[in-house]
Amino acid sequence: MSYTNFPNGITSMGVPILGTGMPLMCGNVYFVDPDAGDDTHYDGKSADKPFATIDKALDSCTTNNDDVIVLSTNTTHTLTEMLTISINRVHFVGDIFGRQYGQRAKISLGVTTAVTDVFAVKNTGVGNTFTGIKFMCSNTLTQNVGTVGEGGEYAVYRNCEFYNSAKLTSDTHAELILNGDSAQFYNCTFGSLADAVSGDKIRPAVLLTAATVAAGKVSRDVMFDNCRFWKQAGGTTTAFIKGAAADVERIMEFHNCQFIANVLGAVPAVAIDVATLTVGEIILTGDTCAIECTKIATATGVINCTPQRVATATIGIQAT
Repeated sequence: MSYTNFPNGITSMGVPILGTGMPLMCGNVYFVDPDAGDDTHYDGKSADKPFATIDKALDSCTTNNDDVIVLSTNTTHTLTEMLTISINRVHFVGDIFGRQYGQRAKISLGVTTAVTDVFAVKNTGVGNTFTGIKFMCSNTLTQNVGTVGEGGEYAVYRNCEFYNSAKLTSDTHAELILNGDSAQFYNCTFGSLADAVSGDKIRPAVLLTAATVAAGKVSRDVMFDNCRFWKQAGGTTTAFIKGAAADVERIMEFHNCQFIANVLGAVPAVAIDVATLTVGEIILTGDTCAIECTKIATATGVINCTPQRVATATIGIQAT
């Protein structure tokens, strides 16, 4: 039996090749290329006969089969409506070269009219993974609240960027709406240093408001590892993370993360703007820090476990 649906698998001198992003799975592999693909005449199972759309590839996947969708990196995968991922254990692979931002495999949603287009991408499946993808949204639709709505279980995002150019005056809009159970983010970037938040609005990069993705969904046991959060603040109220008292259950950990406000904008009062947490804790570990912010957080329930920095003859630490 082949390792994949490629003839005889992918091997070199008889050794299976994994690369940095192509997982070795038992399921089918589907290729997507908007420029060269065809949803009608191709089966998507080879790079020279790819599907044209992600929707077609996703419809071809079987839940719990560890199927893989490989996205071409030579163009933007433009959506015409929200991409809804409700099946389990499907793996999206794009740019495998380790970029933390500027990935060449891009999924984008522009302005639409359907009230159901709440996000560009909505994930509620179990065990789904996303590697090397830039998620983009410019939808000004009233009902749209963010680029990615994460409400699944054990989702993993590696080397992905989350960008939203719309509604920069909104307090209820974000790059990521996070209601996921045990979601994990590695080497990801959220927000923008270029698009200025208009006025003294919160406009977070990550919004934690429970039940936004789906009824009963809440952030639980979430981890961000080596992630960047970007913002050009319009005022001191702007924040990177926003949530209410019960929007974090058990724990949310930020390990080796940076909250970076563009020096050309205002200085946010806090990077993490949450109410006193009542059912969970936010834990800061490793070398997590905030740049051009007055403080990382002030709310009860945000626990700082990072080492204290002390100025020396060669290392200066700005007081604020």
